[in-house]
This record gives sequence, C-alpha cells and structure tokens, in this order.
Amino acid sequence: MKHGKNWRNAKEQVDRTRSYSLAEAFALLDRMPKSKFDESVDVAVRLNVNPRHADQMVRGTVVLPRGTGKDVRVLVITRGPKEAEAKAAGADMVGSDDYLAMIDKGWTDTDVIIATPDMMGELGKRGRMLGPRGLMPNPKVGTVTMDIGKAVREAKAGRVEYRVDKAGIIHCGIGKRSFATEALVENATALFTELVRAKPASLKGPYVGSVFVSGTQTPSIRIEHAAMSH
Repeated sequence: MKHGKNWRNAKEQVDRTRSYSLAEAFALLDRMPKSKFDESVDVAVRLNVNPRHADQMVRGTVVLPRGTGKDVRVLVITRGPKEAEAKAAGADMVGSDDYLAMIDKGWTDTDVIIATPDMMGELGKRGRMLGPRGLMPNPKVGTVTMDIGKAVREAKAGRVEYRVDKAGIIHCGIGKRSFATEALVENATALFTELVRAKPASLKGPYVGSVFVSGTQTPSIRIEHAAMSH
C-alpha cells in the first residue's frame, strides 16, 4: 500500500521500539500532519480471548464523556405513548410502520436504531438488512428498552458500541483529531474502564495483548498496557 508524504512524515515521528502513555500518544497524534477533513481517532485493543466461545464474547457500550465529535442520527421504532418520550429526548426520527416500509425498500439512513421490545418481532424480520450495517437493536447494548428517553439521550451524548471481532480485536472510535488531548485521554480511559469491567470471568492468563491508537490517515501508535491495568 502506497502512502503519501504526510504519512511518511508522521511515521518518522513514531518510535516503534517503545509504548506511549495515552497523553503522550494523543499529543504525538496532534503533531502529525493533518488531513483536509477532521479524521476520526480510533483505538484497537487486541484481547487474549477466543470469541468463538460464547463466554469470551466481549461486547457492550460506553458513553464517551467528551462525545464522539459527530452528530448522531437516532431513529426510534415504537408505537403509542413512547413516541412522545422519544421526541422529547431528541430523537431525529420516530415512528413504526412508515419507517419499517422504508427499511424494506433498502433505506438505512440513520446511525442508531432504538426500539421498544414490542417492536422486535417486526424488526427481527428485517435482520438481513439491519444486521450487516450494525443497526439491529439489541437489549445487551441498551437499544431495545422501555426507557426510550435515556437510550436516546445516551446515543446523542456519545454512546458507542464495542464488540470483539473474530481475531479478538476491538476497534472503537473515540473522537476526532480536532479534540484536545485531554478529551481523547478521557474518552479512551472511559472505554478501557468498560473493557476491564467486561473481562470474561472464565479467562485465564493476561487479558490484554496490545493497544494502539491512530487517526484515519495516520500510522498506529502503541499504548503502554498500564493504560488498561486499572
């Protein structure tokens, strides 16, 4: 893969022989050449888990204290009195049959779908469309709930979902390069706290293999394990 001059300049700034603290890593990221757009900042955490075992599937959500840096469009699928609750909490779209019909035609122009439990029978029929796009509501991550107001507010405030992939790695966006170093440190720390809490009880040996941070168009920076040891 060919990389441009900015990438090469950025790569020269990273000492591959060492691990950085979170504050050092985000300060280094801030010094790297910027793109014309506000790049996302991502964390990749390699866990020593085997996701093929149900008891080692690490997934959940975390509300990033400094937000994600993007406007999150929220669709709430519900009927009746919960519609008003969803609108009052700031949902962008609220309804049922109209949106289900649009999804049937291939529409998925939203970032998060939240639903009340009574709608899951209807949404389940549309799993093939919603599942691959990461839009299928799930009670484990708080997107199937009767507490619609709380779910909408958290989604808007910067709740992100994390899930270990087949290789045992969690990729999670924690903000934008325009964020202050302190804001990125706060968001990353919130994510790590949740991941430590989600450690499978059945796991023997060390939990964390490696931690890296990067911008959309920057090389990766290795983070010292101490960032996740609390």
